[in-house]
Amino acid sequence: MADTYDLLVIGGGINGCGIARDAQGRGLKVALAEMEDLAGATSSASTKLFHGGLRYLEYFEFKLVRHALKEREVLLQAMPHISWPMRFVLPLSKDMRFDNSTPTSRILTMVMPWMKGRRPNWLIRLGLFLYDNLGGRKILPGTASVSLDGTTEGAPLQDRFTKAYEYSDCWVEDSRLVVLNARDAEERGAKIMVRTKVISAEREGDLWRIELEGEGAGTVYAKALVNAGGPWVADVVRNVARQNSSEGVRLVRGSHIVTRKLFDHEKCYFFQGTDGRIIFAIPYETDFTLIGTTDAEHTDDPRKAECTPEERDYLLNFANEYFKESLTADDVVWTYSGVRPLYDDGAKSATAATRDYVLSLDDNGAPMLNVFGGKITTYRVLAEDAWAKLARYFPQAKGKWTAGVPLPGGDFPVEGVQAQIGALMVAYPFLTDRWARRLVRAYGTDAKDLLGLAKTAQDLGRDFGATLTEAEVRWLMTREYAREAADVVWRRSKLGLLMSADQIAALDAFMSEQRLAA
Repeated sequence: MADTYDLLVIGGGINGCGIARDAQGRGLKVALAEMEDLAGATSSASTKLFHGGLRYLEYFEFKLVRHALKEREVLLQAMPHISWPMRFVLPLSKDMRFDNSTPTSRILTMVMPWMKGRRPNWLIRLGLFLYDNLGGRKILPGTASVSLDGTTEGAPLQDRFTKAYEYSDCWVEDSRLVVLNARDAEERGAKIMVRTKVISAEREGDLWRIELEGEGAGTVYAKALVNAGGPWVADVVRNVARQNSSEGVRLVRGSHIVTRKLFDHEKCYFFQGTDGRIIFAIPYETDFTLIGTTDAEHTDDPRKAECTPEERDYLLNFANEYFKESLTADDVVWTYSGVRPLYDDGAKSATAATRDYVLSLDDNGAPMLNVFGGKITTYRVLAEDAWAKLARYFPQAKGKWTAGVPLPGGDFPVEGVQAQIGALMVAYPFLTDRWARRLVRAYGTDAKDLLGLAKTAQDLGRDFGATLTEAEVRWLMTREYAREAADVVWRRSKLGLLMSADQIAALDAFMSEQRLAA
């Protein structure tokens, strides 16, 4: 007899996994189907930030910014291994200009035409004042003025930048966030199915009859359906559930480049462009710098999202307006691109399109909730709001519970990372500081479970390179849904930046052998 669930979630990105975790923790019977790997699309291609979205204030997105600012610290306390505070340096320049692409800029140039498009420092400070105070900040330090003259922060920048504002946001390992939400949902009783595609869903009485293909092939039933298909959300509505809807998504491609390490500190730069856009330059994976992102309309298959040469050059030229040392394409070691499924609100440009989410409930029979848009920072609140839409169908369910509840491995204080690293090196003396730090930043307190009874590095089995061992690969396959090398080296980690093509191929062959033997 086919399994029947209270809720079946389509899509294993951050919204789908967050909703599955939230609902399972309320006492429902939940399943999730992801057609490829968890975080296989948009959710592994972000700028890796829990942030309020400073630039969204120019579009009067105060509700979105306030929600995101509040969430930063809630999330930080639940996952101190994969998220940490970061200071952002925003250089100021007298000759900085911007176009009339935002409501704020248009108003300013109308009432003060002599500004001729300049973004004045007082306006930036006003925005940062709002940023400091809209979200009830308690842990993160507020805005400060910093000198760029003779300082570490100023060293890599052109001499024309002499002062800056510095403010707080948070880094997050985006694809690990997704996997840990899925793990937590499963540990609470949910069924997580990767490489499992929903090929049809139709109402049958008070239930959805759902046909699956792939690893979880078969027929299942659900009392409610959540469509968290990300870039494929509209396709699920029209071609999988075959429902009529006028709502849609606007696919916007965000591309990033990774270069050699450009500066010797752990702060991020926030750069303003003369076209009204901004980019970040962020310390990345110890040895690199991450620069992004772009905003370009995407009309092709979301799977084909790639950083174009034009986008690469745009980011390089943008960064070259600030850094002393000029960057070229030869400095780029890797690029990645993701498609943001923004709700189509009719905005004139991709940059102006809302980043807020829209939850649309089709209750013409068994309910179907469609999730449009969203930001990684607000995924937990989105899950709570999604539940509010469905709550009347499940009166037996428990109330809100996720705020501050640690994800797997995150059961230690925000300031406790260094202590975790030290304790791990004492317990496993063969670990180098860099190796231990990587394990703690990925697995937190679970790192000891992963290493088990090992007394030497050889006890961890085969060495695939870049401190990736057989023990870790087995953990990722049995506990974190990894099926092939790309899952391990580009989503569960970014070790692909340090491994050779031959090493990755050897890893892929090993994982294939393990799957066949299982």
